[in-house]
Amino acid sequence: MENGKWYGLESGACAIGYQPSALKPMFYALIPFLPLAAFLVLGLAGSRFKENAHVIAVPAMLLSLILALAAFIEVASGSVISVPLYTWLTSGHLDIHIGLYIDRLTAVMLLLVTGVSSLVHIYTIGYMHGEPGYARFFSYIALFTFSMLMLVLADNLLQLFVFWEAVGLCSYLLIGHWYERASACAAATKAFLVNRVGDFGFLLGLLLVWYQFGSLNYLEIFPALHEASGLTMNLLGPVGGTWDVSLFTLIALLLFTGAVGKSAQVPLHVWLPDAMEGPTPISALIHAATMVTAGVFMVARLAPIYNLSPTAMSVVAVTGGATMLLGATIALTQTDIKRVVAYSTVSQLGYMVMACGLGAYASGMYHLLTHGAFKALLFLGCGSVIIALHHEQDIRHMGGLKKQLPTTYWTFVVGSLALAGFPLTSGFFSKDEILAAAWSAGDLGRILTIAGLFTALLTAFYSFRLVFVTFWGESHVNPHHADHIHEPSKTMTTPLLILAFFSIVTGYLGISSFLEPVFATGQHPAVPHGEAGVIIMIVATVLGLLGIASAYYAYVLKPDLPNRLARQWSGLYRASLNKWYVDEAYDRLFVRPTHIAASALWKRVDVAVIDGAVNGVGRTIRWGGWLLRLIQSGQTQHYALAMAMGIVIITAYLLL
Repeated sequence: MENGKWYGLESGACAIGYQPSALKPMFYALIPFLPLAAFLVLGLAGSRFKENAHVIAVPAMLLSLILALAAFIEVASGSVISVPLYTWLTSGHLDIHIGLYIDRLTAVMLLLVTGVSSLVHIYTIGYMHGEPGYARFFSYIALFTFSMLMLVLADNLLQLFVFWEAVGLCSYLLIGHWYERASACAAATKAFLVNRVGDFGFLLGLLLVWYQFGSLNYLEIFPALHEASGLTMNLLGPVGGTWDVSLFTLIALLLFTGAVGKSAQVPLHVWLPDAMEGPTPISALIHAATMVTAGVFMVARLAPIYNLSPTAMSVVAVTGGATMLLGATIALTQTDIKRVVAYSTVSQLGYMVMACGLGAYASGMYHLLTHGAFKALLFLGCGSVIIALHHEQDIRHMGGLKKQLPTTYWTFVVGSLALAGFPLTSGFFSKDEILAAAWSAGDLGRILTIAGLFTALLTAFYSFRLVFVTFWGESHVNPHHADHIHEPSKTMTTPLLILAFFSIVTGYLGISSFLEPVFATGQHPAVPHGEAGVIIMIVATVLGLLGIASAYYAYVLKPDLPNRLARQWSGLYRASLNKWYVDEAYDRLFVRPTHIAASALWKRVDVAVIDGAVNGVGRTIRWGGWLLRLIQSGQTQHYALAMAMGIVIITAYLLL
């Protein structure tokens, strides 16, 4: 492949399309490199820009969005753009390079990442105004956006992995932006460490791919998959046993461990709610368009590998279904406004992963894209409330805000309706398509469809619990702040209005059918458009409306009912409020034993053995010096006596 050429891929074949001008490859390379340039400028000279840092970051992101739109238009006709940018190392069959690969899947992800990131950049102008780390924050979110763009643009697994790790690093920096807070530092460290667990498995899967195919490039791996479809690996071979496992099952599951960490799936979901310690704009970016979507995107991108392992597909689907239910049950009782929305993200990611596990990749990506709009809207809406209440996040100290924050309220309602799957919103179309596709995927799919319908009921309930407690009823706002509540600046409300618009219209853009050709060779089930699909849509709608009505009854008509139910079902309530004690279980199973082992190694190995050996050498030299000092008295007669004694001893030895 020569630099500067585009390759159009039709039906898996690679055919040279046409030779564009030399400017064309760089034209698309600017999509990620404009945010990188903003990061470099602000990182090196942020102190000069200070409160004007957005003058660099925002235009860079808007230009990147325009270029992403141009790339989308280019590939909408079915062509694929493949541009090699830089060769790092070539040795035999090993080719390590940076390249761009833009098909329909990449194109929609580019629009999501650049679109949401642009709005988050604009929103940040108002939200972070006056913060001492203003320029630093803009530089970090620019780097975060660059990393995610390079991840989705990757044409090989190694590049994907490198920027997969870069996204993790940026999340650490942004979650811990307010590093003077111990809780923020702890949350950043937790996110970093939990993701390293999943990324270790991802790296092993990557090495297995290289071992089998001698390449990490998508266009070289995918055509060779079926030739190796029957290969197995004996996992107990090194110890003399026999346990043959399908090579593709092993590869798919190892790669999926990375997605479990990045996309906060059970059991590595525990980092995501704690990430709320970071500023709200980055919460929106992480949850809507960047880090948590990376895992779902990776599974969809590697669909040809997953399609060859029914076992791995079942594991993916069950993991998504379990996460879907777990996140919803925890969101029911949380009192931090951002954590309610965070656990809804965990639950909605479960829907997406479940869809991919059942082979409905286009449906899963459809929900990822609609979710990106309404979840960014909900998080930014939370940020407006938090700013208006002087950084209050406990919904028990809110209430009656809809008159004082009308724009925030109505846009928040739109986001909640989309999350609840209310008819004619984007979430209604994408979620119902997942459930309909699941129903057609066999017995496992039908079980997961029932779980998905129950989760839809819970989702509608906790979504409007948040609306009613925050914006309706009596005000429980701190009296010192009650008279000063007002809508934030236009830089914060304008992104809310834009996202509210897209939270509705993205359901009508035909995203699923647009993405279908990308997965045309997969063994995914067709979404039923007949009686089954209609029935599932009706049931999901009825359950959603029931959930909204139940929240209205419990928090508006009978506001004392939730407290009575919490006392009556105290065990379940405390378990949900404490996130089913998963963090406590991890603390006992991993954190405390690790701390005890580390303390023992420190005291018994580091202090007693290593320090003892080093200090022992010092003590020995000091003791030897003390003895020599006794001999070196400075008296001539002592030296003469010593010489005489030496002569006597040597003579006696020779004679005897």
